[in-house]
Amino acid sequence: MNTDSRNLSKPSSKQEDDDIDLMALLFAILRGWKIIVFFAVLGLVIGILYSRYINPTFKSDALIQIEQNSQGISALGSDISDLIGSEASKAQTEAELIRSRMILEPVVNLLHLRIRLSDPTIGYLDRIKNNVTSTQINTPEGVAIETENGQAYISQFNVSQAYLDKSFTLTRSATGFILSNGFDEFKGQFNQPHQFSGSNGQIQITVADLPVNAHPISITKQSLQNTTNAINSALTVTEKGQQTGIIQLSMTGLRQQQVTLVLRHIVLSYIDQNQSRGSQETTKTIQFMETQIPTLKKKLEDSERTFNKFREKSGTIDVGQEAGILLTENSQIDAQLNELKLKKADLTTYYTEDHPLVIQINEQLAVLNARKNEIDNTIAGLPEVQREFLQLSEDTAINREIYLTLLKNYEQLKIVKAGQIGFARIIDLPISTFNTIAPKKLQIWVLATLLGAMLGAILALIKSLLRNVVKDPERLEAKTGIPVLATIPRSPLLTRLGKNKNASNRLLAYVDNNSLSYEAVKSLRTSLMFGMPKEGKAGQRARVILITGESPGVGKSFISANLTEVFAQLNKKLLVIDADMRMGELHKMFSMDKNNGLAECLLQRSDATQTSSELSSFIHPTTIDNIDFMPRGQHPRNPASLLANGSFDHLMTELNPHYDYIIIDSPPILAASDAMILAQHADKVLMVTRYDDSIEGQLVYAVNQMNKANIQVDGIILNDVQQGIMSKYSYHYSYAYGNNN
Repeated sequence: MNTDSRNLSKPSSKQEDDDIDLMALLFAILRGWKIIVFFAVLGLVIGILYSRYINPTFKSDALIQIEQNSQGISALGSDISDLIGSEASKAQTEAELIRSRMILEPVVNLLHLRIRLSDPTIGYLDRIKNNVTSTQINTPEGVAIETENGQAYISQFNVSQAYLDKSFTLTRSATGFILSNGFDEFKGQFNQPHQFSGSNGQIQITVADLPVNAHPISITKQSLQNTTNAINSALTVTEKGQQTGIIQLSMTGLRQQQVTLVLRHIVLSYIDQNQSRGSQETTKTIQFMETQIPTLKKKLEDSERTFNKFREKSGTIDVGQEAGILLTENSQIDAQLNELKLKKADLTTYYTEDHPLVIQINEQLAVLNARKNEIDNTIAGLPEVQREFLQLSEDTAINREIYLTLLKNYEQLKIVKAGQIGFARIIDLPISTFNTIAPKKLQIWVLATLLGAMLGAILALIKSLLRNVVKDPERLEAKTGIPVLATIPRSPLLTRLGKNKNASNRLLAYVDNNSLSYEAVKSLRTSLMFGMPKEGKAGQRARVILITGESPGVGKSFISANLTEVFAQLNKKLLVIDADMRMGELHKMFSMDKNNGLAECLLQRSDATQTSSELSSFIHPTTIDNIDFMPRGQHPRNPASLLANGSFDHLMTELNPHYDYIIIDSPPILAASDAMILAQHADKVLMVTRYDDSIEGQLVYAVNQMNKANIQVDGIILNDVQQGIMSKYSYHYSYAYGNNN
């Protein structure tokens, strides 16, 4: 065997093996275009099915304006309104309030949103087939859903706590309806309220209509929390712009009328609550005044009655100038005291005694009371009749002033309440547009296709990285230390003919003799001629070439047959032996029968009871001049034992004088050990591997196995190389040089 190949250069460095070749990655992805296209189409199909599976989604919008200042107690006058102050309404605060149960619960109760109806007969395929499936519609009168067998209409459905969020089934019976949950079963009549006692509590239901043909309807009573959570998941409340005070409400759902109806009632519920909050301040003040007016009126009447009796008894008294001044000042102080007391009474409705405004009023009261005591002491020095006159007239004037002031404010607040509105007003109520916002089918299709293509590209890359197929001749030489003697391009014409199982002759010389493939085989012949010893082993005539591969399907029989044919053109006598006694197919290349071949020859020679027949019965001439062929024969029980028992050695000794070249087509190295036995008789051992199909690691392992058996592989033949823009290594092609006619 030629050992020159041992001097080939080894891998330059480990770093070169670890370098990431971006172009190689790109080509690896592009070479997996079939996988990419498959997953892209698969993604498109899934996208189409998904867009048909999900129901269309609709949307409704509404606008509410939040005013900055509230009105109410300001109607009492600037003094009291300044003391109490005004609260500014923040749009963000109101937005959160709209999502609260205080606003949503009245809507839930009004529209029976806690009742959930569904059609259990609709499956996944039905949703895809129909594209749109019916959903329930809620009204103040009840809940309805359409089915293929009619409508289901429920007016009332209430259950105990244990039955909340538990599914029941309604079906029409001959006399009415049947309600069941798998454990209990209840029967009732249409349009009549029923109350059933189940194992877990009470059930109240009123059924107006059900589908015919015993079509089942699933019914569930949701908990309030789950219902409000579902509403909030579909409801969006945001301030439009910055500090605009405009709140935009948006709601999505599977039925346009349902979405519009629910959002409309949410807006109206919020406005009702807002107006109630706006008039609460005025209502409390009016209620306080209504309790005080009768008391003050009685007090005024009592003081006037007492003063009149005193005047009738004592007559008119001429009070001096000093007494008049004191009386006037005392009256003013009393009026101020009563006014402050009224303010304090209003303030304590909202604040405690520790509030700064209440403390301020208390301090003013203390000052006025001190001055009043001082005046009272001065008046005490006047004559007794004058003092009594002053006291009675003062009480009457003060009571009259307090009563008239309170009565005036009471009438004003009644007018304010009659025309009072909240600080929120509706700008736009929701309307039904019937424009779907989802699914966006084109977007889903494009996205699904892109995702599928990306997945396909990732899988193609992973497959390429994990499989690490044979591609680069230089890389093979670096990995194995064995030269690549030839790269055999794929013959398009032969590939097309190979698809026809009835095709007879597949030698390149007959079907594609002007192709790159045929020229590459001739180049291999030239390389072997100059690398072959002048004589065979031990001075024998024949030079033996063993052709094997690392695994089945690499094309070693194709190389053996065509290499034999091009050697025969040199007027050399050749014998080609199909030594793959298990699965050899070399006989098909020459359109001959597989029987009476190597297996029968070795069996007869190994059996001492039989006489060896002539070799001519096992060697058959072919239709090609100078070429004889020994087929594989019938599959023996143990081919490796036949080759190793010495019979093959004697056979090669007998054949050697009669031929210039003997080409042996052996089984794959990783499939059987036959190649290692046959290689002992070879002058050249060639390893065939298939481009973009053979695994690089398997090829290296096969070479190592041969080396362990002290067999040197003299060259590698890279078969079925394909040229194209996605092949980085297409420069290894040769060019045909000859007659194109």
